[in-house]
Amino acid sequence: MIATALDGLPAPPCAELLGWRLLDARPADGWVRVAFEGRGQFRNPAGVIQGGLLAAMLDDTMGPAVFVMTEGALFTATIDMNVSFLAPAKVGPLFGEGQVIQLGKSVAFIEARLMDEAGTLVARATSSARLIPAAKAL
Repeated sequence: MIATALDGLPAPPCAELLGWRLLDARPADGWVRVAFEGRGQFRNPAGVIQGGLLAAMLDDTMGPAVFVMTEGALFTATIDMNVSFLAPAKVGPLFGEGQVIQLGKSVAFIEARLMDEAGTLVARATSSARLIPAAKAL
């Protein structure tokens, strides 16, 4: 796997809860692929993963896309996020792909897709995020 600015950083508690793991990245393209663990504890009364947790996974896919693209110089603070839930997400592995669409001086536009193990698209999101210098965020 390619080296990124994420290497050596401790995972935040929210990423640990979601089972976040970087699988691949193309920093110059602002693209990442990550894995999540869709745990049984994440199920709603219908037995599928609750939408808010899927949204958190999408959010935790988009932010790292900006971070690796900027070589660790910028974190994101989500301004808005639009999520479309396309299919039920069952317990098991989930995979997110995040892509920086446009990186400005103070705002980024990002999108992400979340798929299950069979490749079924379960949710997608677009987001605008404020760019925070890493020195101010840490």
